[in-house]
Amino acid sequence: MIIKPSSALRNNYSSISTIAKETQEPVYITVNGEGDGVFMDMVAFERREQLLNLRARILQAEEDRLRGAKTMSISEAREALRKQ
Repeated sequence: MIIKPSSALRNNYSSISTIAKETQEPVYITVNGEGDGVFMDMVAFERREQLLNLRARILQAEEDRLRGAKTMSISEAREALRKQ
């Protein structure tokens, strides 16, 4: 976990940006020693958003299945994909 004070973000943005890009991890920003925000590289943020959206879609599909929605076997899904 990378933690930096808000003054580092304010006074040396480029180094915080470089750290976020190189590590592909969020940089936690503090104010007076308390957590205040998170700085992330745009690519890492977009990748995280895609992953969260995929997880939400999978969870919704599982909930639908449990409620009795029609499902397909693997062979039926493959056949449907071939037709497309």
